[in-house]
Amino acid sequence: MYKYKTITCNKRNKQISALQHSTNESAEAVHCDHDHRPRPAVTSKGKPTSIDIAYRTGFSQATVSRALRNSPLVSDETRRKVQAVARELNYKVDKNASGLRSQKSGTLALLLFEDPTADDSHINPFFVAMLGSITRACAKRGYDLLVSFQQTSDDWHADYADSNKADGIILLGYGDYVTYCDKARKLVEQGTHFVRWGAMLPDQPDTSIGCDNAGGGRALTRHLLDQGCRRIAFLGAASRHYPEYFGRYQGYADTLHEAGLPLDPHLQVDAESTQQSGHTAMCALLERGTPFDAVFAASDLIAIGAMRALDEHGLRIPDDVAVTGFDDVPIASFAHPPLTTARQDTTRAGMVLVDHLLDLVHGRPVDTGMLPIELVVRQSSRKT
Repeated sequence: MYKYKTITCNKRNKQISALQHSTNESAEAVHCDHDHRPRPAVTSKGKPTSIDIAYRTGFSQATVSRALRNSPLVSDETRRKVQAVARELNYKVDKNASGLRSQKSGTLALLLFEDPTADDSHINPFFVAMLGSITRACAKRGYDLLVSFQQTSDDWHADYADSNKADGIILLGYGDYVTYCDKARKLVEQGTHFVRWGAMLPDQPDTSIGCDNAGGGRALTRHLLDQGCRRIAFLGAASRHYPEYFGRYQGYADTLHEAGLPLDPHLQVDAESTQQSGHTAMCALLERGTPFDAVFAASDLIAIGAMRALDEHGLRIPDDVAVTGFDDVPIASFAHPPLTTARQDTTRAGMVLVDHLLDLVHGRPVDTGMLPIELVVRQSSRKT
């Protein structure tokens, strides 16, 4: 809300109409003395203002504002001088007033979708690492992060599309991709700025950042072939409804084909990314009686559940069955034996997600991005 305030100069007794913001920071009194030079202003609460910093440094208020926002439009030397005076005056940015001027909240939202977990945390351990990297990336860029837990059945697209809670949205997890696409298209139509961590597909309606799932699938399958394995099972969904897993499955299938090995449908079992699901899938595979000498699990949690089932059935890892996972969550290196996996760079992923979202917020061109994976070989797959 704005109001006009009449300010009187001491000598000429002129009246000046000044547009004044209702917040404390911009409610700055202007004083005139006999030579009409501006003096530093103090608000009713005695808090220093950007005018105080401008007076002390000799820069314009616009330059001071840019320097306090770390704008690239000011030089490093100017930025250092302005910020040094701001610290000396114990100046604090009024985010509410700044947001009103820029029509930005200075906040990004992270929608974290719940998964079934053994400890009732409903957080995929891989996303815990992503949460930390996204938080650090936001802090480095001067943004707050609003974290909201969602269920895939919720109308999360409607809740955030028309609100001013955040300037943009990062999505971690989204359930069935086909169902997700309908909601994503509504966000796009409404002009919502958002990015998704996930697979990159030709017909996707949104901007996504993800890892090279197919490349990771190829690397892990080649590794198992190099260990002498020839009957490699795949635990995880092989469906376009779950494109990350499907990409890993495609890499696995392509590598078997290149090696001249058949793709046996009896060696594939659907599984969600939980230890219980991995255990159940492995038990189902063992009940089929189809021989296998290795397991490529679509996630580390699936692999760890499968390892427990193998142990319960008296099979040794890796002597009888080699096992690999995908993600390199912290528990992977503490599994028994330690789990071979494909590592995703969560630190870089968080930075890229935030940077891409801010590009969208500020109207800069942006495209999908794919991050490489790193093969991490441990004892669970070493047969030779």
